[in-house]
Amino acid sequence: MAKITLKGNPIHTVGELPAVGSHVSDFNLVKTDLSSASLSDFKGNNLILNIFPSIDTGTCATSVRTFNQKASELKNTKVLCISRDLPFAQARFCGAEGIENVVMLSDFNTGQFGKDYGLQIADGPLQGLLSRSIVIVNSEGEVVYTEQVAETVDEPNYEAALKNL
Repeated sequence: MAKITLKGNPIHTVGELPAVGSHVSDFNLVKTDLSSASLSDFKGNNLILNIFPSIDTGTCATSVRTFNQKASELKNTKVLCISRDLPFAQARFCGAEGIENVVMLSDFNTGQFGKDYGLQIADGPLQGLLSRSIVIVNSEGEVVYTEQVAETVDEPNYEAALKNL
């Protein structure tokens, strides 16, 4: 169980992020068109998992915009933006913002991704949502970098994440 904060108040996750050097677990998430996506759909690519509580907050929206911009410059890399938002909300945001370089995925129906990856928030006002985290996975499915943002309202360290590709 990881301890993070929300505006200085302690909250916890259900576990810990996958360890650097480990292989990530498969997942079944929902795309904005309501089709399913799994880890195998991205086989052979480096992955940036940009995980956050809700697209409808300023910090989460900024992370998606930032990774959308950076994604166009990355070779053999897919950026997966993952939250528990409904796919409709994710699609609305992307349409309004012109977001085209990232893949939006939702864990809304089961929450299993958040549990399997140890980052579902276990208590506090955001209970059940996903902790703001970055997981970088190489093309062999091995975790090469993780960051669980200690203060939920803060942005992740984009440069540290990107230099691990």
